[in-house]
Amino acid sequence: MKKWTLTMLLTVGALFYGLPQAISQAEEKPDLTFSVLSDLHIQAWDTHSQDKFINALNDLNQINSTSDALILNGDLTDGRQEDYDKLKKLLDRSSHPQAVYSNIGNHEFYQAWHGSTRQWSEASFPNGETEKDSIERFLKFNGESEVYYEKQLQGYSFIFLGSEQYRQSNADNLEDAYLSQIQLEWLKTVLKKAAASEKPIFVFLHQPLPNTVSGTTACCVNNRGVIQHEELNKILSAYPQVILFTGHTHWELKLPKAFVYNKYLMVNTSSVEQPWTGDASGAEKPLEPEASEGLYVEARNNSVTIRGRDFNKQNWIPEAHYVITYKK
Repeated sequence: MKKWTLTMLLTVGALFYGLPQAISQAEEKPDLTFSVLSDLHIQAWDTHSQDKFINALNDLNQINSTSDALILNGDLTDGRQEDYDKLKKLLDRSSHPQAVYSNIGNHEFYQAWHGSTRQWSEASFPNGETEKDSIERFLKFNGESEVYYEKQLQGYSFIFLGSEQYRQSNADNLEDAYLSQIQLEWLKTVLKKAAASEKPIFVFLHQPLPNTVSGTTACCVNNRGVIQHEELNKILSAYPQVILFTGHTHWELKLPKAFVYNKYLMVNTSSVEQPWTGDASGAEKPLEPEASEGLYVEARNNSVTIRGRDFNKQNWIPEAHYVITYKK
């Protein structure tokens, strides 16, 4: 098996980590294309979130009507059955790739915050809801047997990770992802197998690791994100061809830390429903109500292009244009 080395990064208007300036990417047809959308927050009653999702799908279809996959990177809904039903109807009446893959976010557990009248009821948490209930509704929607799984597309590995607990197991879990030892051992196995292909490996998890991409410092979250973040980081660090896509923070794609390299690549996926940014003090605040963002990805031989998309303005985000080339 050949050893991977990241040789260069290119982003429009910026150069990361002192790496050498990249040459222009060859205009060859990609082997694989897919989109990554995060934090849709579809709720059955909320037409604003529904309209934004439809607008994003329509825009992506105009960019490439033959894309290979659509990835929904957590916080699809608020965890209620009617939300999943609405999301399925939105997908059914929209043009998108046949392959649609999703992973679980913290909001997929939010049925526990709603009382018998379906109103927010923090005082009566968990309102009769178990973690098993929440997970089973999510798995019914996405058709998998576990919240972690692997797919193959055009010879590339797509690895999906997901939280197996919420606050019912431990109040200290907060909104962080809990990855069991079984899931982490499974990840080691599938990464080792995927590395044999000598291609980039795409990994998806809703919650990011602490102090990495935008919105993961102490100002904005509880500074943990993933409960087992140290072990997860150690596992991924052995594979420089890994690209980890995470959501959760909602922070906009034009920010410098939307894309972070530390032994492997970490990419923020912003939010379709409501992107956020930092204010003068570094605290988070929402962008304008119409804002909506996501990613479009192309893989070519030994390179990957990642582009941020503004779905409201139907424009590319110039600060979020990355070309990653690898030397084996």
